[in-house]
Amino acid sequence: MKRYDPKSIEPKWQENWEKTNLYKAVEDPSRKEDKAYVIDMFPYPSGAGLHVGHVRNFSISDTYALYLRQRGRNVLRTVGFDAFGLPTENYAIKTGISPQEATAQNVENFRTQLKKLGMSYDWSREVITTDPSYYRWTQWIFLQLFKNGLAYQKENPQWWCEHDQTVLADEQVINGRCWRCENPVVKKSLKQWFFKITAYADDLLEGLDDLDWPEKIKTMQRNWIGKSVGAEIDFKLKNVQGHEDDKFNVKVFTTRADTLGGATFLVISPELADQWIDNGWDASKEVKDYVESSMKRSEIERQETDRSKTGVDTGIHAINPISNAKMPVWVADYVLGGYGTGAIMAVPAHDQRDYDFAKQFDLPIVEVVEGEKEGDVYTGEGKLINSGKYDGIQSSEAREKITVELGEEKINYKMRDWLISRQRYWGAPIPVIHCEKCGVVPVPEHQLPVELPQVKSYAPSGDGRSALATATDWLHVDCPECGGKAERETDTMDGYACSSWYFLRYTDANNDKVAFSKEKADYWMPVDVYVGGDHAVAHLLYARFWNMFLNDRKMVDVREPFKGLRYNGYILAEDGTKMSKSKGNVVDPVDLIDQGYGADSVRMYELFIGPYEQDSNWNPTGIDGCKRFLNRVFTLVQEHIDAKGSAAGDSALETALASATHKALKKVTVDTEKFSFNTAIAAMMEAVNEMYKLKVDLPVGSIEWDQNIKILVLMLAPYAPHLAEELWQQLGETESVHISQWPEFNPDLVQDEIITIVLQINGKVRASIEVPADSTQDEISKLAQGNENIVRHLEGKELVKTIYVAGKLVNFVVK
Repeated sequence: MKRYDPKSIEPKWQENWEKTNLYKAVEDPSRKEDKAYVIDMFPYPSGAGLHVGHVRNFSISDTYALYLRQRGRNVLRTVGFDAFGLPTENYAIKTGISPQEATAQNVENFRTQLKKLGMSYDWSREVITTDPSYYRWTQWIFLQLFKNGLAYQKENPQWWCEHDQTVLADEQVINGRCWRCENPVVKKSLKQWFFKITAYADDLLEGLDDLDWPEKIKTMQRNWIGKSVGAEIDFKLKNVQGHEDDKFNVKVFTTRADTLGGATFLVISPELADQWIDNGWDASKEVKDYVESSMKRSEIERQETDRSKTGVDTGIHAINPISNAKMPVWVADYVLGGYGTGAIMAVPAHDQRDYDFAKQFDLPIVEVVEGEKEGDVYTGEGKLINSGKYDGIQSSEAREKITVELGEEKINYKMRDWLISRQRYWGAPIPVIHCEKCGVVPVPEHQLPVELPQVKSYAPSGDGRSALATATDWLHVDCPECGGKAERETDTMDGYACSSWYFLRYTDANNDKVAFSKEKADYWMPVDVYVGGDHAVAHLLYARFWNMFLNDRKMVDVREPFKGLRYNGYILAEDGTKMSKSKGNVVDPVDLIDQGYGADSVRMYELFIGPYEQDSNWNPTGIDGCKRFLNRVFTLVQEHIDAKGSAAGDSALETALASATHKALKKVTVDTEKFSFNTAIAAMMEAVNEMYKLKVDLPVGSIEWDQNIKILVLMLAPYAPHLAEELWQQLGETESVHISQWPEFNPDLVQDEIITIVLQINGKVRASIEVPADSTQDEISKLAQGNENIVRHLEGKELVKTIYVAGKLVNFVVK
């Protein structure tokens, strides 16, 4: 009898699938309603290659895509490589190997790994963001944004890493140091390029409502956008050293204008204090020192809720517009300069952060809204007190009155415009030219792509510009408008720009005339299921922004690019830490494949290790169980093939065999639909165990066994694609198992013989009974009323009605 050997089975079928173009997607108009676009967040091809953590991401989406194919869907599933970025550039600086060469090697390694895993990609649609044929269109989209006023340049203070000679995003600054090189960073005023994503703030916010995404991801995006409707109120300031008294005001934004009477101090951001100092405020040394130290911390650090509040009294006083009371003005780093006006009115009785600050620095606390506190503060609605002429008014009404009489209605957003400038070589060049006469001039579209030139060193030029500034032949050009001397932009784009539209390029990856044809994009878009475990906010937000912009330009019909999102957890190292090459705890999937486990065992274990959305620790022995299971399936099929033609056996046992198979089929179908892959695999394992028990008295080889084994192989196919294909052909089938129809379970065979019915009285569980699965409602109701515990609780009460939930519960409503 044959033995299960993944090393011979898997390469054979990988070659067959590629040769026959099994997974090639075609825009078939007759199947438009059946289309299914399933992709994962494409990988960054580092030199370390894929590890088993990455494989979980790809296994989830691939299993679901394979399942949908068997359900008759026209599936587009492909892959690409997000290859620009700092790691490859730093590698080039260190080794002298060009980023182009390093990327080509890394991509080839990733491609080899993915093919050895048997992923069902349409490789003809592969994209690589560093290929000029791709970033030509990234640059083209930049120009469309520029022409529509959504790409602009301005001078702005940015985090600057002197070591890496580049700007950093706020989340890349940790304890005042660069996230990658760990050297100190500084704020530097630089002329930078931005995308005006704030123009789409409301669209991005409202579009979340109808998306099939995890609620936590939608909440994170809503918080990032941070829309607040409120009022802007003027406060007069006194004792501003260096300014005439009563001539200096500050605007404060608040969402709770009704609590104005309870404002007992103001807090300004370090950024606003810095502006005042620049404008002539003679601040104390203590204030200046605090401002300087605060501005070295990132906004993420400053917003951490578990750190103690810090601040300095400025010596300035504000006048409360309602009470006319003098209020001290403090500078504190928990107030951000980029949100609202950079100043807040502190109402410690009705805001937890303000309360904590007031308690720490012994500042007054005045209640102005009546209500029962849960903890230190009351944040709800109620009647106003201690608020002068507004006393006795409901807070909602007072909010409107105070806004009209003392302020101005405003809408604020936490989200800032997207900083895209990078002073690095390894990125898509920004396609503009700087002319002394004409200013900023877009590169003519027919001159795209603006390709990266060869340079002697990939290190930044040393004058704040990228290495592109050293490529003088590339740098100096004639102005497209006046023909005069000009220079190219030496900044490159943030890598997120390249990943903001790749899903559209997948639909028409080889088009050299346009970024993608509208017809093809409209056939496949939106992405039905997008799978990933990173980029909960930035990438998803930026991709939605670009898609909305392209939708406004009539380039694609859909407004939202990702209809469904499945956000998977991490595969962690055995000790629960994150896998990384530097820690030496990375598990290479190819090593496992070459050791004899095979790709199917690796993929199946990645899905069986736990619920897909949860983090799971890698267990080096856990994969053994999946390999044993696949070996049992293989052996069972070989036994059946060797005995094929055997006569039918006992009809009761045949029914038991069919029941075990169809119960598993129902479970696998339902669980695969809802991404409960681990329980689907458990159901298949249970069915195979039952089959092994039954074959003792019901010899394999009969037609009945043939039917049930084929169902087993069909439902195994999305989970172990190589083994299923091998067994399907051995069983005499000629069409690939992956385009064979998913079986339908027989309802008559999946009924449990005994079910448990919960018994309630007025919604409270009082007992439970076991009944035959085919029992009627009347039969169950009579049995329920005869239950000893129910009889006791019904005694002396009037039965109003009986609620029956089929197969689950009986609830007696009494009074």
